[in-house]
Amino acid sequence: MVPLSFGNTQLLLRSDRSVYWPAERTLLVADLHLEKASFFAQYGQPLPPYDSRETLARVAEAVEQTGARRVVTLGDNFHDAEGGARLEEVACDMLRALTRRVEWVWITGNHDGPADADHAAAQCGGTLHEELEIGGIVCRHEAQPGEARAELSGHWHPKLDVTLRGRRVRRACAVIARRRDGPPRMVLPAFGTLTGGMDAAHASIRASLMPAETIEAACAVRDRLVRFPLWQAQPHAA
Repeated sequence: MVPLSFGNTQLLLRSDRSVYWPAERTLLVADLHLEKASFFAQYGQPLPPYDSRETLARVAEAVEQTGARRVVTLGDNFHDAEGGARLEEVACDMLRALTRRVEWVWITGNHDGPADADHAAAQCGGTLHEELEIGGIVCRHEAQPGEARAELSGHWHPKLDVTLRGRRVRRACAVIARRRDGPPRMVLPAFGTLTGGMDAAHASIRASLMPAETIEAACAVRDRLVRFPLWQAQPHAA
């Protein structure tokens, strides 16, 4: 875990792609995409059917390591609207163990159908919200352009894609937007085992975080916070 200053708040960026908020004893994870393998299996693309177990085991490990008392997911909890109904009993038992251990908050995303989210909460526990404000920071699935509050979101699955010393490096990362006259905003990397990624410098991510003066990628590498500038506003000519 590496410390990350986020306005007046101190967050901890973890190498497992989660973020821990010590003051709130809250672990944040984005884009679990549970039951992605079983979704593709329906269409003749077999994948090892254990992605939900592995993702939830990693959440449990993060809870154990941080001592979190609350887990907030940031949407796209299941890969599709029927994913909750397909969740196998072993994975559901793992989820029940987590929801009994911590306060579990499901933020819904564009992949989550209402019935799917309701089924998961009814069968495995947790509470549902479209978005939730905690300690002055709004937690939602997709960053909203023009948002004036501090914001934590997911949706884009950002990945850093750079060439260093002749080697191409691709790594999941957070994307952070800052400005002098407003609080920061962050897009978390996707946490799910089978999630892909979008170039962190993509124009769609930048547009979702406007207005901003600087946008950077941040990742935890060997207990160090590594930052890469992605975009900076240019001063207007006089």
